[in-house]
Amino acid sequence: MSPNSPGPGPLRPADVVNEDIRALVRGAGRRLTDEERAVYERLVIEWAAAVQREITEAA
Repeated sequence: MSPNSPGPGPLRPADVVNEDIRALVRGAGRRLTDEERAVYERLVIEWAAAVQREITEAA
């Protein structure tokens, strides 16, 4: 899933999602548009879920 791909898909590791977040912010090089901000927010939610899942799996 790229930063522009909405919707559910396979569960991705936190580091992969984090790279999508970084690419989105780096690629913008400016203030995010409303659409980009929505993508960013979805990615942050996905990242937080992935971190929680990885913590749970490691326990």
